[in-house]
Amino acid sequence: MNRPAAWLVLAMALGPELAAQDDVTARLAGRVPPAIAAAVSALADSARARGLPVAPLVDKALEGVVKGVPADRILPAVRTVLDQLDAAATALRGTGGTPPSDDAVEAGGFALAAGLTPGDLGAIAQSADRSHPTAVALQVAGALAAIGVPRAQTVGLVQASIQSGGPVGDLVSLPGQVQAAMARGAPPAAAAAGLERAAAAHQAPRPHGQGKGKGNPHRP
Repeated sequence: MNRPAAWLVLAMALGPELAAQDDVTARLAGRVPPAIAAAVSALADSARARGLPVAPLVDKALEGVVKGVPADRILPAVRTVLDQLDAAATALRGTGGTPPSDDAVEAGGFALAAGLTPGDLGAIAQSADRSHPTAVALQVAGALAAIGVPRAQTVGLVQASIQSGGPVGDLVSLPGQVQAAMARGAPPAAAAAGLERAAAAHQAPRPHGQGKGKGNPHRP
């Protein structure tokens, strides 16, 4: 291959990666201290190399700036997000099927930050299906945990809602329903337990031989 052709191939191969680096740099430029921007860009490169989404890292750095967080606390917070994304991706990859989408990994990281465990993520992902995608299920689970629903009730409620065969809107509405019950004086665990019993009472029968998690594409 002649030299011009070799450079063309190299440029085509590196194009997407360089564009992603430029996007991270552009989002941070002038908004965070230069040293922090450089460190976050390096963490983004590390995330990209591991097949992880990078947007949450940039978002966390910018969130810190908006909230007036001291510069020396921003980078540790970004590293924590990277660790959560890595743990979420590992948990989801361990369930089999196709590789998890960036949206599913981001939702998993959010759920871990809210107090769920990698095992919880795997259990929810295995219950997800094409009508109730993993990313949506994990986002709902994270929201439930964030408002005080204990882990066991969070996982059980999300699984029961999926297995009921209802529309995905029913799943998405769960945090709001729990909050409404809490506003009437119910503890988070009791509110979730009541909704789980209601969902379990309407579980749709599964086709013969279809086990938990079958057909889960890990799609957002």
